[in-house]
Amino acid sequence: MSEPMDLEKLATESKVVAAGRPAKQPDGALNPPIALNSTFHEGGPVGYGRYGNETWSALEEAISVLEGGKTLLFSSGMAAISAVFSLLPEGAVIVAANNGYQGTTTLLKKLHESEKLKVRFVNLANTDECIAAIPGAQMLYLESPLNPLLEVVDLPKIIAAGKAAGCGVAVDNTLATPLLQNPLALGADISIHSVTKYLSGHSDLILGSLTTNDQALYGRLEQSRRYGGAIAGPFEAWIALRGLRTFAIRMQRSQENAMELANRLSKDSRISKVRYPGLPTDSYHGLAKSFMKGFGAMISFDVNASVEQLDLMCNSSKLITNATSLGGVESIWERRRRWATESATVPENLIRFSVGIENVDDLWADIQQALNVAKIK
Repeated sequence: MSEPMDLEKLATESKVVAAGRPAKQPDGALNPPIALNSTFHEGGPVGYGRYGNETWSALEEAISVLEGGKTLLFSSGMAAISAVFSLLPEGAVIVAANNGYQGTTTLLKKLHESEKLKVRFVNLANTDECIAAIPGAQMLYLESPLNPLLEVVDLPKIIAAGKAAGCGVAVDNTLATPLLQNPLALGADISIHSVTKYLSGHSDLILGSLTTNDQALYGRLEQSRRYGGAIAGPFEAWIALRGLRTFAIRMQRSQENAMELANRLSKDSRISKVRYPGLPTDSYHGLAKSFMKGFGAMISFDVNASVEQLDLMCNSSKLITNATSLGGVESIWERRRRWATESATVPENLIRFSVGIENVDDLWADIQQALNVAKIK
């Protein structure tokens, strides 16, 4: 057999196809098996089904190659995030977004109210405000672009400030993905994913992951998963790895569609603001361009309409699905403030739009007919 390839020398588009494969051998399988075992004979490195699984390992290897560290798979994105927070001692100070992903924000509010953590909620897109909150903190929890306002955080500058102050730094990389930015390469300690979203890409599973290049930190996070019990199912892991094979091409198409639709929306008089860092007119365009390799496939836009009209618009689309998720092959939109836990900084008339891989003209026609059904002028 030939020597195994050096994955590190490959482009990301090739890594997603090649990583996490079994070793080559005559009549060997191209794909890893779905390993259905809770119990193992003694004497090996796994020990028990809550500690490891062959199918998890294949997906963890693939994500590790993309993120540049060592990966742990979790039962959900929130389980992965909870594991990060579990490392902090009671009363520890953490700096985090006041307007980021509402699942994280809601969890941090509960931890703050119960005095398990002291959370300094800041506008991460305001670099000076964020850096001013760092002294005395044990952790800096970042997210960029922010969900759902798509503000870009100055990750290089803020991560450097956090590390200089002795902070642990974690970055939710779900929206950007490792195709567009690599938090660990920028100096972060942990890169976080909702694997549910772009990495798996088909809206058919719930998983999360953490990646770090700090071996001691990896060990602590593994212990959190081992005894917290937030383990992945082998079926979900196998499906996610299969989805990952098309990740690069999916993201390319979705990103191209997003750029075109953002341009068209910005010219529609019914739309008061388009939030997409790929637009040269976007206030975060220059910053995003300085360290990101692309602008992503998420658009948020504000519509000149009432809440009732917007809800009707979202429910009137035929190709675009009105639902709460993102990162799948299908386009999904929703009015984010329909959720009581969404940040008050998010306008009532904001639509979050996860752009899929459909024909861009079909998507545009669907947007137009939905606006017309809702009588938005």
